[in-house]
Amino acid sequence: MARAFLIVMDSLGCGGAADAARYGDEGADTLGHIAAACAMGHADRIGLRSGPLALPFLSRLGLAKLCEQSTGRRPPLTGASAQPQGLWGHAVETSQGKDTVSGHWEIAGAPADFAFGYFERLENSFPPELIDAILTQGNLPGILGNCHASGTAIIEQFGPEHVASNKPILYTSIDSVLQIAAHEESFGLERLYALSRLVRGLVDPLNIGRVIARPFVGSAETGFHRTGNRKDFAIPPPRDTLLDRAAEAGRDIATIGKIGDIFTHRHTGREVKAAGNMALFDAMLPEIDRLADGGFLFANFVDFDSEFGHRRDVAGYAACLEAFDRRLPELEARLKPDDLVILTADHGNDPTWTGTDHTREHVPILGFGPSLVPRAIGKRACFADIGESIAQWLGLPKGPNGKGWF
Repeated sequence: MARAFLIVMDSLGCGGAADAARYGDEGADTLGHIAAACAMGHADRIGLRSGPLALPFLSRLGLAKLCEQSTGRRPPLTGASAQPQGLWGHAVETSQGKDTVSGHWEIAGAPADFAFGYFERLENSFPPELIDAILTQGNLPGILGNCHASGTAIIEQFGPEHVASNKPILYTSIDSVLQIAAHEESFGLERLYALSRLVRGLVDPLNIGRVIARPFVGSAETGFHRTGNRKDFAIPPPRDTLLDRAAEAGRDIATIGKIGDIFTHRHTGREVKAAGNMALFDAMLPEIDRLADGGFLFANFVDFDSEFGHRRDVAGYAACLEAFDRRLPELEARLKPDDLVILTADHGNDPTWTGTDHTREHVPILGFGPSLVPRAIGKRACFADIGESIAQWLGLPKGPNGKGWF
């Protein structure tokens, strides 16, 4: 019985969407601009990487072809195949915004048909009545931050004061999110999670997509750094998803990374987490072996976005892509005859772009498996085509959104 593996390369957009100008992103192209920077030597870093972007596995499947299809430009990738050996195409988002939550929901067949709320002011970002409720119900002496900020910069700025005062650091971005950073030891990890759950309820009337607990450790003397104990508290999907259909059919389900948080732990099966892409890959491989016939594995690899896209680190993003590409043959070697792997993304985060936020882009679709016939699937009108195609492959009931390509 066929199995399916859906892997999200978080933020790996492949060219600006038709409505990108509405989001200030006209001309953004995450993969294309990274490849161009590498080809020009602008992404060389001693001890990390050098030269043109080398993604032999993804290129073999048709990565350059789908980028050209999306943007009209062929990215300078080493070893790009003239005759792709995988399934290849790209998809357009129909949900409003350019967020992790809406992207994943739409991939799984549940586009967001409502507008998320946002904290638009760069300073004093949160409404006074929300802050008052957080302070009162959370029994807090105050908060720090209250602004748009980079998650790494803000803990360096406010970390010492936070440790001294026990005031949590609250910040946001152009995305529909409220993030809470706190020291794992002086504030307490479980206390941070409890506070985040409380705030989740407080921002529900505002349609905020996620409240994210951002624990960190360290000191003013040694420097502060975030840990792998991040936890997202998202609003639930607006309707059933591919995960619900798989669960109702009695299929084995495994979710890797932050998938469980994004889907509010609803029918997310065995949830496996680890800190960093390579640790996540290590953790995913045994789950591939363990997944029962007819099963579905859904994974998110977040480092592309959180460690390099938001930080506008082109060389780091390129190196992260190359490291991920080198691991894919290990996945391929574990596949059974009827298995299907789909690689995609949830939005863009062009590290050459202005600001520090996501970019409104098309997403790549690449597929492979022992029995999969290589072919182009063209431009897909909705991310939900991805989930609907997986449902077809697994023999699951048809959903209300998306059109499968099988």
